Amino acid sequence: MHPSLLSLSFSNTVPFFSPIKPAKFPFSFQSYYPNRPCRPSVRFRCSALSFVNDACLTHPKQLQKPSPAEVCRTIMELSTTGTISAIAPEGSPVGIGARFVIDTQGTPVLCLKDPGQLFNTSGPSSFHVQEQLELSRSRMRQCTLLGNLKKLDDRLQLKNLRPRWEKKFGEEMDEDLIYVITVDRVLQIEDFEEMVWITSMEYINAKPDPLRDFAVKILYEIEAKHAEDVKRLCSVYFETQFLVTDAKLAWLDRLGFDLYMYAEEGVFTARIPFPREVTDEKSVKSSFNSMFHLAWEVEKGYVPGIEKVSFLKKIR
Repeated sequence: MHPSLLSLSFSNTVPFFSPIKPAKFPFSFQSYYPNRPCRPSVRFRCSALSFVNDACLTHPKQLQKPSPAEVCRTIMELSTTGTISAIAPEGSPVGIGARFVIDTQGTPVLCLKDPGQLFNTSGPSSFHVQEQLELSRSRMRQCTLLGNLKKLDDRLQLKNLRPRWEKKFGEEMDEDLIYVITVDRVLQIEDFEEMVWITSMEYINAKPDPLRDFAVKILYEIEAKHAEDVKRLCSVYFETQFLVTDAKLAWLDRLGFDLYMYAEEGVFTARIPFPREVTDEKSVKSSFNSMFHLAWEVEKGYVPGIEKVSFLKKIR
């Protein structure tokens, strides 16, 4: 069945695909890239190569994926628990779990009961948070904030934080148990391979990803109803030396999405950028609509093929 005849339902949204037959409405390159001259071969090459080719101007390197600081702010927004570590009186580090929210600058606000019994509550400490998303599958993203733990006594700050706590946990915040960590620097780790140090200003000035609150919903919907379309993207965008038996989205953000490719040779990960930055649910659906439609037309030979790439990262 032509993918334009399929639909993906979302609450209060429109379906992914409009019921228009390709014969009457061939894919419009100019509508896909409205601000650029219609040169499909060059445009496709940039779309496919952007995440591995620094020379591609369609998606500059800095726009291929969110910065480490943005990733940290997103992880902190979506997570509910972390591990606070500090030095015990005998000199050994001690870590305990804690629930938390963050303020407008990303500062962790923790609920701790008598932490002074375990470690110094006015000295250096760290707060470690790991991505807590079921759909991340094999991916491991985490961040560690280094700073100083201190009791929060400012009544105005506590008042402003109360709604955040109630929204996240559905209960009142016990103001007598609230501590904060002043952020001096941040360590962001991706799959135990990429480690980046972030300054406090980079962290504070970064914005969490605008798609974070509904990204999981979209991924579940696509996985349930559009597995073949995702698999088709792999064959169109990548030159593989193996047969892709399955493909699943791992995560999406304002600049693109990560996916896993499954084959007898192992599991591979790659990233595909969106044609343009997306900031809301409607623009996400529009981008997937265009990309699924384009992949189908390339596969059927209605439009020139995308210049494929051979770079993939094997994860197991």
